Amino acid sequence: MDSTTYKLYHVHGMDSRSFLDLYFSNKEDMVFAEDFLKFPMEMLHYQFSTGRVDGKFLIDISIGSFIHLLYSASNSIKKIVLLKFQEKCIMELSRWLHDRTGAYDWSHTSSAAAELEGMRGQLQDKEMRLRSSIMQILKCDFEQVNITSPVLLPLADCVISVSILDVISKNEDEYMKNLEKIIKLLKPGGQLLLFSLLDATYWVAGAERFHCFKCNEEFVKNAFVKLGLVIDYCAVQRRRNISDIIDYKAFLFIVGCKGE
Repeated sequence: MDSTTYKLYHVHGMDSRSFLDLYFSNKEDMVFAEDFLKFPMEMLHYQFSTGRVDGKFLIDISIGSFIHLLYSASNSIKKIVLLKFQEKCIMELSRWLHDRTGAYDWSHTSSAAAELEGMRGQLQDKEMRLRSSIMQILKCDFEQVNITSPVLLPLADCVISVSILDVISKNEDEYMKNLEKIIKLLKPGGQLLLFSLLDATYWVAGAERFHCFKCNEEFVKNAFVKLGLVIDYCAVQRRRNISDIIDYKAFLFIVGCKGE
């Protein structure tokens, strides 16, 4: 398939449940556990448990409708808002948030979070704490000056973003403009915790193949610096799986602090 025919995540939408099953489930044939479950959970556990990142208000703007990255944050941050581009993702998250029939089963990640914190067996506590921290799930639109219009959010102490810039940016200029919009969600001194696919061009959800902006570690670091973020931390996980449903070579985690 020619790259020009790839779908765009924020334009065409995707099968949100298929996406979770392919990349985040506990199924035997799910090969991405090391990269997309374990690595980000360990990175955020370190940041929040050591006090490197803290605050009272957090915004998450990530691809899909996963929640496992937020367990560590909810231990210290009591107000979390989730921003999504798609109604399907909002519906998926709402089912889990309100513990409704058909909600996605995240027990494999709550048990992993409890183990990271030395709290084995307290799975329900992890999910209950996270649910109580999530204040709103809002739709966002990067074509708007205020991306959450008509809702005006306060500036956040920290923002977590997973692969959104990769899937909504078609080129370097768009990446910089989109990153700038995310940085505007932060208060001065606030921190952006970004996960990014490196050297990826496509990914699959359902029966569709989607565009991914191809970038490397140097590009992301330079983008942070150009837009006034001071890099506090950076780690790269080299790909640990074999699969043709996505073609990334590594998974980047980087933390940047917005200037006062």
